Amino acid sequence: MNWWKWLDYLYPPHCPVCDHICTEGICSECGKKLYWITTDYCMKCGKPLEDAQREYCPDCSRKRHVFRQNRALLSYRGAVKLSLYRMKYANRRDYAEIYGREMAERLGSWIRQCRITRIIPVPLHRKRRRKRGYNQAAGIARALGRELHLPVDEKTLFRVRNTVPQKALNDRERRRNLNGAFRVSERAELSDGERVLLIDDIFTTGSTLDAAALCLTESAKCTVYAASIAIGG
Repeated sequence: MNWWKWLDYLYPPHCPVCDHICTEGICSECGKKLYWITTDYCMKCGKPLEDAQREYCPDCSRKRHVFRQNRALLSYRGAVKLSLYRMKYANRRDYAEIYGREMAERLGSWIRQCRITRIIPVPLHRKRRRKRGYNQAAGIARALGRELHLPVDEKTLFRVRNTVPQKALNDRERRRNLNGAFRVSERAELSDGERVLLIDDIFTTGSTLDAAALCLTESAKCTVYAASIAIGG
């Protein structure tokens, strides 16, 4: 039995939405309450489309992103908001594990089609990681990588500026806030032609993923995709 299976036995997993003990991840009742994104989404950022005839949402029709494509599991509304808040600020690492497995199940086919060579979680600045106790994006990425047998790289991309929280900023302020926030390690072994999957918990405007993707593409001729648990807007 693998070590994480032993942990499930000793510490039964909880549904990340209602927090009741549940061995299936997100319990069936909570699954019905969430807004899963399965069809009619923007082909660039993954946001649900009001007009199914369009390929891109209004935001992506107006601006360009550095990443090739983002996919998200859920719309950022309803019960998922509190769930992701607890995952991020209450050190609920078990939630990150469950969402990573869910991402593998629901987005695994798309990730394979993208021919991803490595997964990179969006890093936290060391001060913020110390305050929170862990990086939730890394927790999601590890579970996803384990399920899909893909390497997870936490040593290539670093956050070198402790930026102010993005949630209170508009799109222009977000881009300015993230200018120079990331750096690729001098010891990185990122090769030309690689296809990287960035992982983050919440997609709002895409500024964070763009800044991280720009840093990676300036270091090597790689293609950057992204995946998020939830997307707002």
